[in-house]
Amino acid sequence: MTVDHGGGRRALGAQEQAPGPAGGPAREPVGGRRASGALEAEILALLHSAESALTPGDVAERLTTPLAHTTVSTTLSRLHSRGVLHRTPQGRGYAYTPATDESGLTARHMHQVMEGGNDRASVLTRFVDELSDADEDLLRRLLGSDE
Repeated sequence: MTVDHGGGRRALGAQEQAPGPAGGPAREPVGGRRASGALEAEILALLHSAESALTPGDVAERLTTPLAHTTVSTTLSRLHSRGVLHRTPQGRGYAYTPATDESGLTARHMHQVMEGGNDRASVLTRFVDELSDADEDLLRRLLGSDE
């Protein structure tokens, strides 16, 4: 896409935005936007599949869509501040590893959802009601119930 900036036209880069109405900011970046959480999910998948800690540069190189180093660094930093990643100093920055495996991360999310609700008993009841028979049997075994 090209944009006229009052005397000159130039092509927009993939991450730039075309001006919106009356020259204001556009509502969506050119090429679309990722779904909420998609970048974090992709980064976590990369880190889980990596054999060692990755720097923001390592992560940026492996992403399916090229992103600015600062975007990747910010996302990694946010995941670290939420306790999802561990980081160790490496050079002038950090290298990141997952704080837990994928099952542990899912369990952590489930706990966060439970703590955010007003009625834990209702949430747990509905959760169990919607389990498959096999999952319900597994849960009974895990809880040590023979019913």
